[in-house]
Amino acid sequence: MRYTIMNNEKHILITGFGGQGVIMAGDILGTAATLHDGKFATMTQAYGPEARGGACSAQVIISEEEVLFPYIKEPHVLICLSQEGYSKNIGSLRDGGMLLLDADLVRTKNISSDVTAYNIPATRFAEELGNKMMANIVMLGFLAAIYDLVSAAALRKAMLTSVPAPTREINTRAFERGSEYGKATLKSRAKQGRVARD
Repeated sequence: MRYTIMNNEKHILITGFGGQGVIMAGDILGTAATLHDGKFATMTQAYGPEARGGACSAQVIISEEEVLFPYIKEPHVLICLSQEGYSKNIGSLRDGGMLLLDADLVRTKNISSDVTAYNIPATRFAEELGNKMMANIVMLGFLAAIYDLVSAAALRKAMLTSVPAPTREINTRAFERGSEYGKATLKSRAKQGRVARD
């Protein structure tokens, strides 16, 4: 089963380094919520000193009601596309939160048993499709499959209007690859009796 939103606001922190499409992922998520799912959303972003290669993050809040404060202290969902992003932010993930990691770029240890963690080979999948810069889209596809945050259809529509027209087909494949992996992961965990709580 997918996670179900239990209160009005959900806080999502996406971290990585410049050039990975972290900010774009946050923008797509917010656009999906507001333009296609009829919800409220805010997105703030932060960059390191370098435009490409430096640390960056996107903070997205999605709610059924107007968002009054746009900054995140304890995210419900933490998505890490870099080791630095993980190391800097893992301590802020709230109890019962969800952690999405790029399996080839992030190494973890001593993750709280109260956190539901997923290792997704997002960069590897993107490279297999021909462009490792689509790892952000793979992650969004995975997120859509496992978490009832915004609908998969809304995320797909927002993605298609955010990426360059010549890349829409391959980005759609990246989104679907992430979604398929998410569904397969849920099915595997269900068989093992490890389905996350609603």
